[in-house]
Amino acid sequence: MPGLLRSWSPPVSDGGGRPLAVYVHWPFCVSKCPYCDFNSHVRASVDEAGWRDALIADLRHEAAMLPDARVVSIFFGGGTPSLMDPSSTAAIIDKIARLWPVAPGVEITLEANPTSVEAARFAGFAAAGVNRVSLGLQALDDASLKLLGRPHDVAMGLAALDVAQTNFDRVSFDLIYARPEQTVDGWQAELTRAIGFGTEHLSLYQLTIEPKTRFASLHASGKLVLPDEDVSAELFETTRAMTAAAGLPAYEVSNHARAGAESRHNLAYWHYADYVGVGPGAHGRRRGVATVRTMKPEGWIAGVRAQGHGMSEEAVLTPAMRAEEALLMGLRLKDGIDAARFRAGTGVALDDAIDARGTAELVGLGLVEHDARGLRLMPAGMLLLNAVIAKVAAS
Repeated sequence: MPGLLRSWSPPVSDGGGRPLAVYVHWPFCVSKCPYCDFNSHVRASVDEAGWRDALIADLRHEAAMLPDARVVSIFFGGGTPSLMDPSSTAAIIDKIARLWPVAPGVEITLEANPTSVEAARFAGFAAAGVNRVSLGLQALDDASLKLLGRPHDVAMGLAALDVAQTNFDRVSFDLIYARPEQTVDGWQAELTRAIGFGTEHLSLYQLTIEPKTRFASLHASGKLVLPDEDVSAELFETTRAMTAAAGLPAYEVSNHARAGAESRHNLAYWHYADYVGVGPGAHGRRRGVATVRTMKPEGWIAGVRAQGHGMSEEAVLTPAMRAEEALLMGLRLKDGIDAARFRAGTGVALDDAIDARGTAELVGLGLVEHDARGLRLMPAGMLLLNAVIAKVAAS
């Protein structure tokens, strides 16, 4: 159980309003990880009060666009939002609750690096209203952490996990696997240890080489070699089998949770629900309109000060565009795409959005299941997600 009494509780609403997820992007990090292609930046100093006020202004603009929404989740991502002062987090949460009605049991997640400096703020974040934390442990051996460019070692990471479990009811952490020279036996031992910490949620990602990262340069030069496809597939299948046996089955390609402990915020993305995103580079989808914020932090904050928001793009999505996006997101889920929800969110019938011949072929191969209820990947299809999506999508 948490080690302190929360000092903040939202003014909840049991009334109507279309469910809305709110994403707040804090773009700053202590250092840039060599595998990371997120919109994250290292700065010698940050005017935190100025950033807090700009984020609130950006939120105010979105609230004017969605006056009839009700917030069901808030997610502080980055970058490293645990570098924020808890008072800034509290001010942003409070402003969100003043701009929109807030649903009972609203999920408020903060991504955090497991360093001792950030862990020392966890009690403050809990008091501010954060009720779920997602820790970037990434590996449970020091050599791998060094390779991944992480600013912590295993001891520091596990100490932060202990502090998180003391202060928050809901805790998740990330691990990266399919690392250079990683074996199936080694990953089994590491994952067994990870499961033993008893968190309700695990995000387990295969290491991928993203363009324009340091790892991309190393990989291109042959200085960074990942496990081959057969080993990677065995690592993926081992991950799913072990987490399922431990009561943490995969509910999405890379995310595993106890029943009822799934990330409600990320489910909003995968179910193609409305969400707003504020902060540099943040994306949003509100009532069929796509929004994109200016990427560079200095450009974003200048835009907010000049025009009251940090928007760089705003475009109406056609039903066909919405259907394509909903397919890409929904097929990542174990439960797949619900036909009724798909039509409500996109304006397109699911059967009109998919390629009938390609889908039938995949059904015959045992890679997908398609019926009146919807469309979902079979376990074998999860290994071939990108190829399956390409074949399912109507041309």
